[in-house]
Amino acid sequence: MSARHDEERLADIVDAITAIRSHLTRGDLSDGLIFDAIRLRLIEIGGAVKLLDPELLASEPDIRWSDAAGMRDWLAHPYFDTSRAIVEATIEEDLPPLEAAVLQLEARLELSKQHTRNIQNRETNNSRGLGL
Repeated sequence: MSARHDEERLADIVDAITAIRSHLTRGDLSDGLIFDAIRLRLIEIGGAVKLLDPELLASEPDIRWSDAAGMRDWLAHPYFDTSRAIVEATIEEDLPPLEAAVLQLEARLELSKQHTRNIQNRETNNSRGLGL
């Protein structure tokens, strides 16, 4: 997958985590609207994780990426009973390290892009200096 896609998906995850926090300022999971809004954002996170380059995910091995992707499937299918306790535990225990890992991946991708730009600039400058 392209780095551009990965950057977009990582941003989607950060946006979803931010939205979850925002929803929780309006109420808790006992409110059906809050629960549904957070459930949808967790589905978005899992969907984004599924589209990320596996090599990129492997660079953050402490995160159980397959669990995040699996959570999406579990929450998205209406024939499963969604436990508020599981969603609450996911928010409290899993989202903080996930967010930290995603921010690390974003920074890593940005450094890689910057490195590529620097190489391209050097090559351009070298070719100009040689009169090519």
